[in-house]
Amino acid sequence: MTLSVQPVILAGGYGTRLWPMSRQLLPKQFLPLVSAQTMLQETVARAQRVRDAGPPLVVVSEEHRFLAAEQLRAMGVKDARILLEPAGRGTAPAAALACLEAMERDPGTIVLLLPADHLIADTDGFLKCVAAAAGLARDGRLVTFGVQPTRPATGYGYIVRGDALGAGYRVRQFVEKPDAARAAQLISAGGAYWNSGMFVFGATAYLEELHKHRPDIAAAVRKAWSERGSDLDFIRPGREAFLACPQDSVDYAVMERTANAAVVPGDFGWSDLGSWDTLWEAGRKDGHGNVAAGDTQLLETKDSYVRAESRMVAVLGLDNAVVVETSDAVLVASREHAQRVKEIVVRLADANRSEHLSHDRVYRPWGYYESVDAGARYQVKRIVVNPGQALSLQMHHRRAEHWVVVSGTARVTRGEEVLTLAENQSTFIPVGTKHRLENPGSAPLQIIEVQSGDYLGEDDIVRFEDRYERK
Repeated sequence: MTLSVQPVILAGGYGTRLWPMSRQLLPKQFLPLVSAQTMLQETVARAQRVRDAGPPLVVVSEEHRFLAAEQLRAMGVKDARILLEPAGRGTAPAAALACLEAMERDPGTIVLLLPADHLIADTDGFLKCVAAAAGLARDGRLVTFGVQPTRPATGYGYIVRGDALGAGYRVRQFVEKPDAARAAQLISAGGAYWNSGMFVFGATAYLEELHKHRPDIAAAVRKAWSERGSDLDFIRPGREAFLACPQDSVDYAVMERTANAAVVPGDFGWSDLGSWDTLWEAGRKDGHGNVAAGDTQLLETKDSYVRAESRMVAVLGLDNAVVVETSDAVLVASREHAQRVKEIVVRLADANRSEHLSHDRVYRPWGYYESVDAGARYQVKRIVVNPGQALSLQMHHRRAEHWVVVSGTARVTRGEEVLTLAENQSTFIPVGTKHRLENPGSAPLQIIEVQSGDYLGEDDIVRFEDRYERK
C-alpha cells in the first residue's frame, strides 16, 4: 500500500532581516514578496501538487493564527488543519507535534516538512525530488534536499554526500555555515550541497530518532500533545508543557545524529529569501542588474534592489544598494550589509518604538484597521470589517469613539441599543459604554473612527464576548 504524504508547512518566525516589510504582527511568510500570492499561499499551493498528498497541516504561532486561516480561506483551502505553537521552540519540536498529529490518522504517514518562506522557481523539478525522497522515506530514511550551490555562500549550511542510495545518497557530513574559504573548498571538492531545510521522513521514524537523540524534547512534546485542546478550527498543544520544551532544530536534534540521514540533490531554483540580498538574487533584473517593485524611478543605479509600497521612490547614482519604502519606514542599505537589518529591529525594540511590531495597517480576524492621523488626545483610524464578521463586545476605560460609516452597512451595539447605520451615518460611543461593531452585509464595511481621551493604547480594552475567543 502506498503511504500517504502529509505536507507540514512551518509558518512561524518573524523574518527580521526583511524589515521594514516584515514585522512581528505581519512577518514575511504572510507577505506577497515574489508574486501576487503570499509566501504561505505559494508553499501550500506547491504542496497540494505532491503525489498522494493529504490536506496541509500549518504550524503557526498563536498571534498569527487568524492571518494563516484567512490566507488559506482566500485561496480556497478548506480542509487544512492549523496547529498553534504557544511560542517558538525551533523546528525539531514543531516537526514532532506535526508527526504526532499525522499519526492520529495513520502511523505510516510520510511527512513533508516545508518552511513557508522559501522560493522554489521550478515546481515540477521540486515535485520530482519530493517523489524520490518519499521513496527513501518509505524505506526508513530521513531525507533532506541538497541544493546545488552556485557560489561559496557563507549564510547556508552544507551537506556532503556519501555513498549512493537509491535516488539519493547517504549523508557523510553536515557543515554549519562555513567561512568563504571553507565553502569554496567544499564546492571544488564536489558532492557538497546547500542545506535547504526541507525534509521528508516517516512520522514514526522521526519520533523514534528524536526520542533516541533528544529524549528531553520528545518527552516535552508528547506531554504537550497529550494535553492538547482545540478552539474554533485550531489545535492547541498544552501550553505549559510546550513552553518547557528545549529549543532545537531538526538538523541539530536529529539529522546530524541519526545513522539514517539521506540527501536528494535538487536544482529547482531554491532560495530561503532570508534577506533583501537574496530577494535581489532571486528577482528578475533589468539591463543594469536592478530588481525593482512598485512605483520606482532608477537613474545611474546598478545591481540594486528597490521596492516602493506606498509612494514613488527615486534612486539616483547608487550601486549595490537596498532601498525599501513602506508607509511608515524607509530602509536604505548596501547589499553587503543586508544580513544586518535585524540589528535595526533590535534597536527599535530597545527604544520602545513600534515600527518593528506592525505596519500602519494592522490585521485582525474580522478585517483590519489602519492609522490615518494621531495627536495629543486623539487618533483617527480607518476600519474595514469583512462581510459577516464582528468586533468583540467591549468597552474602554479612558477613550470615547465616534464612528462614521463610509461604505457598507453597520450593526452597532451601544449599551442596550442596537443600531443599523448606512453610508454617511454616524454614532458616538461614550467612555465606559459596552459596544460592538458588526458587518451584516455582503460587502466590506468601511468606517472612520475618531478616538479621543487621555490614553489611546490598544491595551485599554475589556472584552465581554468574542467569537474569535481572544483573551
